[in-house]
Amino acid sequence: MPKYSYKVITETGGTTTGVIEADSVDAVNNKLIAQGYIPTEVKVVAASGGSALAEITDRLTPIRIQDIILFTKQFRTMIRAGVSMLNLLQILEDQTENPKLKKVMSTMHQDINEGASLTEAFKNHPRVFSHLYCSMVQAGEASGALPEILERLTYILEHENKVKSDIKSALQYPVIVVVFLAIAFIVLLTFVIPKFVNIFTNAGLDLPLPTVICMHLYTFMSNYWFIIVGGLVIGFMALYYYFKTSQGRFVRDTIILNIPVIGPLLQKAAISRFASIFSILHASGVDILESMGILTGTIGNEAIARELEEAKDRLEEGRGIAGPLGSSKYFTPMLINMVAIGEETGNLQEMLIEVAGHYDTEVEYAMHKLSEAIGPLLTVGLAAVVGFFALAIFLPMWDLTTMVK
Repeated sequence: MPKYSYKVITETGGTTTGVIEADSVDAVNNKLIAQGYIPTEVKVVAASGGSALAEITDRLTPIRIQDIILFTKQFRTMIRAGVSMLNLLQILEDQTENPKLKKVMSTMHQDINEGASLTEAFKNHPRVFSHLYCSMVQAGEASGALPEILERLTYILEHENKVKSDIKSALQYPVIVVVFLAIAFIVLLTFVIPKFVNIFTNAGLDLPLPTVICMHLYTFMSNYWFIIVGGLVIGFMALYYYFKTSQGRFVRDTIILNIPVIGPLLQKAAISRFASIFSILHASGVDILESMGILTGTIGNEAIARELEEAKDRLEEGRGIAGPLGSSKYFTPMLINMVAIGEETGNLQEMLIEVAGHYDTEVEYAMHKLSEAIGPLLTVGLAAVVGFFALAIFLPMWDLTTMVK
């Protein structure tokens, strides 16, 4: 079904534009007139499926978290300025540089124009706007305090983006080193070692153990490379699809949380995320059970999410918050005690903010500790690889030198 862009005169005498799907220009005019508009311009934009090139471009242009943060800030500013929702979305659509987000704005404009609520328009795009995002918008729409809710939402998005960026920065250097170390290992084993081995063999030398190991590895890789490559591809694909399942994510996240140094770091980041989001949801008037449901879907770790799901079930039995959380092995005593104090004093939001700030500091310290621990490990790994190949080459070369003398 083709898409048509239109420009109409509204009931108040103003003008607005948008995009709509219909079978023909007459069908577009009929739809717009039925909504109380007077069409002044209707023209074809593109078929609903779009060209193959447009689809590829759309897939290769993701909506980054920075785009969502900027959109939320602009949305909040214009809401506070009193701009009407349709004009607001039209302005955002015109100003947005990301083509995929621009298409989302166009669809939202059309949905609201056809009578959908703001929350429904956001929920129609779950891949762009998370469950947390939609729930915050719903809370703001219901309470009439949408600008304030969007401001808190912006804080959450910026905070999470900072934590993720810091963790990626801490892991970026070791990942690069490991990749280049693996490449160097393969190059030496494939191109360098065999040439030296031919020289040593022709000289009639008895090859030492490191050189023999290298030759066996080279023989295996040269004769069975297709099995190695096929096994790696099949293994990666199997893991990829397995980790897309709930049980796969649970197994993966449980293993990661038990890795020394990295596990505690991610656990502290999850606790900080939990406390920060929970405090803002509580301040926004979101029900406790609904907040726990939102946190279960947005905590970012399946193992911790299952613990939250069990805590939510116990909450429904009327056991308070601290008690159900206390039975989870991933929530620390400090968090439990602060939540218990917040429940008793009625200052739950303040206690959660304190916990979030504390664990933000803990995450920074843990990342610093991780960086310090990774350096020696990489040095040892690099020394082991270099030393192994050095022995494989220089031990027989020493024997060859002795023989020549």
